[in-house]
Amino acid sequence: MGLEDLRRRIDALDDRILDLLEERARVVADAFAEKRRSGLPLHDPRREQAVLARLERAQAARPGAVFPARAVRPLFREVLSACLSVNAELEVAYLGPPGTHSHAAAQAAFGLAARYVSAATIPAVFDAVTRRSAEVGVVPIENSTEGGVGYTLDSLLESPLLIRGELVLDVTQSLVGQNEDLAVIERVYSHPQALPQCRQWLARNLPNAQLVASTSTANAAREAANDPAAAAIATRLAAEIYGLRLLREGIQDRSDNSTRFVIIGATDAAPTGDDKTTLVFSTPHERGALKHVLEILHAEGLNMTRIESRPRPGGERWQYVFFTDVVGHRSDAPVARALERLAQACAFVKVLGSYPRAS
Repeated sequence: MGLEDLRRRIDALDDRILDLLEERARVVADAFAEKRRSGLPLHDPRREQAVLARLERAQAARPGAVFPARAVRPLFREVLSACLSVNAELEVAYLGPPGTHSHAAAQAAFGLAARYVSAATIPAVFDAVTRRSAEVGVVPIENSTEGGVGYTLDSLLESPLLIRGELVLDVTQSLVGQNEDLAVIERVYSHPQALPQCRQWLARNLPNAQLVASTSTANAAREAANDPAAAAIATRLAAEIYGLRLLREGIQDRSDNSTRFVIIGATDAAPTGDDKTTLVFSTPHERGALKHVLEILHAEGLNMTRIESRPRPGGERWQYVFFTDVVGHRSDAPVARALERLAQACAFVKVLGSYPRAS
């Protein structure tokens, strides 16, 4: 079969794919109509996770498959996003401006068809969702190099919003600027989480540069675009948006540098069987109080994947709270029992959400 015949076959297959996408969108529209009649939320992260996981497994198990299984999830993420946008445009707030890692995480979670609302700060993302100018928000909560993101943790503690999903994004930090000669760089702008992720590289290559904190990596790129003697630690996309040169790529100190993002909304997610619950608690100032909390979690057979202490905003001096992740949904019997026991043992307990674990 000649090349032109093969191209005609490809065109015919593409047309069949379009027909199937049209059919899928119409069935999804019927499902959304049923959700509206039943008063159910239009966006269902549990269902999305199940669909993507099933399709990825199915392709991986297909004998002699040529299409890569790793490409199934991003491909169908866009299909799900487009079908959602046809029936109810999903508004997603994120830490902006465009070009931030949070922007990339939001698009990875919801695809290109959602409407994205840029917020200047992490508290502003929470405010946008609280005021319903966005249905959900995407914020960073933890970095594999620098640990917890304080603004997010404090906002979760004070806000009525809940975590309804999570995703982990590999983070590549780049040095961007106007001048390729590093010797002329006097200032380096970036977000307070990004600067320490590149501490060793900066010490070796720009030891005399002033490090200037900015509200986001994209804002840092914008500031560097107006400062010939400056550079920014930002994304490749931010460099393109603000007309900057890519001076160095991959300057983070750890090659496995990753950031965990959470999706926040008015409600958390229904159980999927593979969930995580995030909670925050404080203990009385007495001997063995924290040990008692850990014993409760152990007694209920819970796997604690993270614990981090932080000063309680607005609390007394040296008063700390503990942010904790445990495997399981708060409706699962062991988690529910543990939460009931913690309410008796702790000075303060708040569930910040139960949600599907990131794949």
